[in-house]
Amino acid sequence: MKIIASNFKTNHTRKSTQEFCDALESFLSHKSIPHKVAVFPPSTALLENAFKHFSIGAQNAYFVQNGSFTGEIGLEQLEEFSIQTLLIGHSERRFLGECQEFCAQKFAYFAKQNFEIFYCIGESLNTKNQGLDSTLAFLESQLQGIDLSYPKLIVAYEPIWAIGSGVSATLDEITQVHTRLKQKLGKIPLLYGGSVKPQNTSEILSLNGVDGVLVGSASWEIESFCQILENSF
Repeated sequence: MKIIASNFKTNHTRKSTQEFCDALESFLSHKSIPHKVAVFPPSTALLENAFKHFSIGAQNAYFVQNGSFTGEIGLEQLEEFSIQTLLIGHSERRFLGECQEFCAQKFAYFAKQNFEIFYCIGESLNTKNQGLDSTLAFLESQLQGIDLSYPKLIVAYEPIWAIGSGVSATLDEITQVHTRLKQKLGKIPLLYGGSVKPQNTSEILSLNGVDGVLVGSASWEIESFCQILENSF
């Protein structure tokens, strides 16, 4: 079983997310897709996590039940939607100031709440150009403070230089990094993300060490995401 996830980022409204998810539910109900599917809408478009064939997750949350944290959403808000899946560590959140210690605190809190956690790691082009060993050392630094024995952990490798650029890592590059990461992660599912699209989904998922994909812009239109799912097996 592979894991296929869609990250809407700051796209879609509640209405369009509802339409997307209703169409996805209908599509999956008529297909034998042998994979785990997740959708991460923006916080203003969170829906009840009550779909039969896929789960709704949150792109971000603060590690509190509730309180005086303007602009954040906490466990109380996620519980209203029965959401138990969360993205942590995405490069775009790190760019906004979330340091490794902050990511580790967030992970620890939501792990205690038994959340399924999609934890993102990825290197810049500058780090990549320093060679594979430098890339692996940097990626391992992004795992500091993360309990790799947590049974509901999913790691997503998303090279920053490939996110939203239209340029995916080559199959050899993906294989090299995933092979090395698997030596550390063991049985933890390891996804690839970074300019995944219908045209390259099948090739990426066929690689050793790739347990699924975390998809950005190519998943924002329901037709494209369904094509990715069609091409995933």
